[in-house]
Amino acid sequence: EGSGRLALARSLVDSPTAILQRVWVNRNWQWMFGRGIVATPDDFGAMGAEPTHPALLDDLATWFAASGWSTKELVRAICLSDAYRRSTAPTPSAAERDPANELLARMSVRRLEAEEIRDGLLAASGELDPTRFGPPVPLHLTEFMRGRGRPSESGPLDGRGRRSIYLAVRRNFPHPFLTAFDMPSPATCRGRRTSANVPAQALAMLNDPFVEGRAAAFAASLAPGDVDARTREVWLRALGRAPSAAELDAIRALAPETGADWADVCHTVFNLKEFVFLRCRDDAPASSAPARPASSPGGVASSPAMVARST
Repeated sequence: EGSGRLALARSLVDSPTAILQRVWVNRNWQWMFGRGIVATPDDFGAMGAEPTHPALLDDLATWFAASGWSTKELVRAICLSDAYRRSTAPTPSAAERDPANELLARMSVRRLEAEEIRDGLLAASGELDPTRFGPPVPLHLTEFMRGRGRPSESGPLDGRGRRSIYLAVRRNFPHPFLTAFDMPSPATCRGRRTSANVPAQALAMLNDPFVEGRAAAFAASLAPGDVDARTREVWLRALGRAPSAAELDAIRALAPETGADWADVCHTVFNLKEFVFLRCRDDAPASSAPARPASSPGGVASSPAMVARST
């Protein structure tokens, strides 16, 4: 009571403007769509961006508080919405009238964040350790990472297979691979990450020893079988889909038979844009989407302004 922190918390929760609910709903929307209803998640004031759908933001904030402040239910409601299930392919009229997709005529293509890409490489290769909690894994130090405060211990290149959230962070020694994919500096707060598309990212996917190691482990873990069976396994594990006829023909032409050749195939698949960019296919049947819960806000599932996405 004496510090005023409890009073501050109560004032935020009971605020007539529902600022806390609106900020939290907007953050969740941003994490799932790549852009918040308010594009400046750190600034809801006069210097921030105006919401593209103010009524939707207010509706979600009100429903969120009424549903017991459950983030799980909020995420579920958004996932089951028409907005989240739309295709990333724009119609000609939408591309002309709303090229930035601010009005949500489609789902925006989203590049995976740095940690998601690293964890995806480990998951595809079968090396990801899903264990929760535990001490951080020391940062792997390359010969180029020198300077004041350099840790005395270098961690393993694969981070022991742990998820990226468990990698130790050193402010003066950022992780080279994660930094290439816009992992923000730990010295400052960032409500919204940069999502650049620069040559360093392609070079990292081609030449980084971590990526090469995951490709080799991926190849070694493939089940015995013919070229087609192994190709299907690679595509399913890395991309979540079966290969097309043209892709099967391309791998057959290579006729990989040794472990080293399959490592090259796996490495090539890692370098497909599809591995790091999320797109929505148009061929997913609409009837396959589960029905939204009755308690979800009507505006999320039925508003014609909201986009749909199949995952």
